[in-house]
Amino acid sequence: MANFGYQILGFGSGGSAKTMEFDYLVIAGGGGGGVDDGGGGGAGGFRTSFPGGTKVEVASGSTVTVGGGGIGGTHSGTPEGADGGDGKTGVGGGISSSGGGGGGPPGQNGSPGGSGGGGALNGNGGSGNKGGYPTPEGNDGGGGSSYNNSGAGGGGKGAVGQDRQGTGSGGNGGSGSSNSITGSSVTYAGGGGGGSNVSHTASGGSGGGGTGGNRSNGTNQAGDDGKGGGGGGGPGGSPVRNGSAGGNGVVVLRDPSGETLTVSPGSNTTGTDGGATYAIFNETGTIEF
Repeated sequence: MANFGYQILGFGSGGSAKTMEFDYLVIAGGGGGGVDDGGGGGAGGFRTSFPGGTKVEVASGSTVTVGGGGIGGTHSGTPEGADGGDGKTGVGGGISSSGGGGGGPPGQNGSPGGSGGGGALNGNGGSGNKGGYPTPEGNDGGGGSSYNNSGAGGGGKGAVGQDRQGTGSGGNGGSGSSNSITGSSVTYAGGGGGGSNVSHTASGGSGGGGTGGNRSNGTNQAGDDGKGGGGGGGPGGSPVRNGSAGGNGVVVLRDPSGETLTVSPGSNTTGTDGGATYAIFNETGTIEF
């Protein structure tokens, strides 16, 4: 979960925090993949004002919370992947994005989210754009017919997750989308690949989606941290294998006027792009200016 709290400074003296308008990129946490031929996790919701959109107001001293991705499904616990954490930024409600939907285990649907999780066996894909935004924050997860044991891909910001394939192969995760708010193009919010009951490996979507596992080697991957990628679905075979976790989200704020920004703790960073300054939040911290 990513959240900017509004903090009033100068308590008892009537003082208020300085506020500024920032361009923003808010990527929520990715969903976890489902267990045992499970669906891939959906990517975290992707929302941005850059370039050319309406900025968000932020107060100096605001707390910024960035949560992790959803955990993968397990045989001994909850078989479906967990949803990723939501994102939120700004004063008075600001901008929100929805966590990615978890991938379903066999016979279950993927969960809805910023992008939806993939279904498995005869399960349907979860719906994307959970927040109902006019500019969608993501896409649906894949589904498919019931005659094969495999998982569909989780949805990504750029594309829906691929349906399960008829040979027992998992579907690929939906692609993510790029943004250059830091001055360099980075692709975020790719969906996780579905698990396979054969040697096929379903790829994660560009932008941090984790690959799905396959029966031959059992390897599935987590979504990338800092990109909100969906986790890969667990492969089929014995013993039953777990799904992978979704990636942590990220929040970026950009000030075109070049104000000096200070962030904490140390894993959160600042930088410059021409005359602009920006702050990247990878974990809970604060911003001051």
